[in-house]
Amino acid sequence: MNDSHLQISEFKSKNGLKRILRATGYSIAGLRTAWKSEHAFRQELMLVIPACIIAFLVPVPVLQRVALVAVLFLVLIVELINSAIEAVVDRVSFERHPLSKNAKDFGSAAVFLALTLAAITWGIILFPVILGRPDL
Repeated sequence: MNDSHLQISEFKSKNGLKRILRATGYSIAGLRTAWKSEHAFRQELMLVIPACIIAFLVPVPVLQRVALVAVLFLVLIVELINSAIEAVVDRVSFERHPLSKNAKDFGSAAVFLALTLAAITWGIILFPVILGRPDL
């Protein structure tokens, strides 16, 4: 395919530091909007904050600590993507449609899987600590 036929959005930003600063601003705006308008994001964040503190207090090796925190961030990332999917579907139409339902259900399933991964990771890492058997 010839590059001359590529269409680039006029809204696509330019290169350099200005682009990075704008992208950071958009990211902060997205987090603020998620906090204000997404109940599930607020709930998950209220679990992630104390869980991160616990992850830094529990006596586990550094890589396990990183895994504990990483899966929590993964939950938030997937929730934000799910919220973006829901926003786009609602922007297109509020009319009920099987494809719209599928898109929203797929996003919800992704969040469920991320939460399940987080729970399994925390369980595997903390189970030996709780038993007092770090050699398990």
